[in-house]
Amino acid sequence: RSPIFSYVSASLAGLSTIRSSKIQNRISSEFDSLQDVHSGVWQVTYSTNTALGLWLDCISTAFVAAVTFSFLALHETFSGNVGLAVSQALILTGMVQYGVRQTTESLQQMTSVERVLHYTDLPPEKSPAIKAPEKWPVSGVIEFRKMSLIYNQFEGAVLKNLNLKIDEAWKVGIVGRTGAGKSSLISALFRLYEIQGEILIDGIDTGNISLEQLRSCISIIPQDPVLFSATIRYNLDPFHAFGDAEIYRVLEEVELKQVAENLDYMVLEGGTNFSVGQRQLICLARAILRNNKILVLDEATANVDPQTDALIQKTIREKFRHCTVLTVAHRLITVMDSDRIIVMEAGEARELDVPHLLLQNEQGLLRDMVEATGARESQTLKRIALDTYNAQKSASQ
Repeated sequence: RSPIFSYVSASLAGLSTIRSSKIQNRISSEFDSLQDVHSGVWQVTYSTNTALGLWLDCISTAFVAAVTFSFLALHETFSGNVGLAVSQALILTGMVQYGVRQTTESLQQMTSVERVLHYTDLPPEKSPAIKAPEKWPVSGVIEFRKMSLIYNQFEGAVLKNLNLKIDEAWKVGIVGRTGAGKSSLISALFRLYEIQGEILIDGIDTGNISLEQLRSCISIIPQDPVLFSATIRYNLDPFHAFGDAEIYRVLEEVELKQVAENLDYMVLEGGTNFSVGQRQLICLARAILRNNKILVLDEATANVDPQTDALIQKTIREKFRHCTVLTVAHRLITVMDSDRIIVMEAGEARELDVPHLLLQNEQGLLRDMVEATGARESQTLKRIALDTYNAQKSASQ
């Protein structure tokens, strides 16, 4: 059942992609193949159970008949003895049938036990060698030293020997074409996979501290906002570290106080009783409440209306101006006002500099990506980069 259930779940989540790619027939064919295998296995299972039940009934009937005829062979004709023996024989055969059926059912369910045992045999993650200071990180400086990431040993590295340093309070955009390694860079930062090399935050190797401490010090606002089927209070503060006044304050800052006046208001599964923009604002409020020195944005405004987009951008500029912000961008316009831009290609950081300076390189990757957006859009992007560059120069003087 697992393959077919997983396939149905994935298909429902990707309906828009399936329709836009016009691959409905292929998806239907693959589903039919999985359904045929599923139906075939269940038919064999039910047929086997039916055959087993038939044989058990035959054996039980033969046993009761043998008990009955044994009284004739012994010339025992007292009805009370015969009735007692037959009734006990029926009870015994019923218990035997139940025991055999339960045994076969247990054997069928042993696949679940096998899967559980598989997890118990997994090698444990290494214990942290050190414990970071309580207020860590203080500045939010991130440094990658000869960092590589390999998803599995049969494929090449998706990130190759990265050497980067992101200074305190930098607003950094991460761009690149599909498969360049943008999301893999964020996965490595959160230690979703084991890496080669080092990632340092404020000079501390993240590989030597616990996952709980590492991930609790980095906030993330994903493209698809994640809400739990629980109260508004739990979604904003799952560890009960803040009071109601602080929670109401951040809701007011993201203009959601009227929508969520009651902190015990239940969020339905997947946040379906909120719009996409409202779910994104709840994630933003969660990040403001945590007040971490590092914030990761995975194209947080890609699926929201212009008004919500403007509110999110304004709030991030005001509330996270002293924080290090990493933005994985699928639209260049969202990162052209960044302090720096990292251009990823084939798992390598090919470019890292101020956007305006990168655009001056006629052979540069960022310039090629900007030019590919069209004449009108490229002029807008270049103007934003130039205005940001001039503002930074004025501020530094």
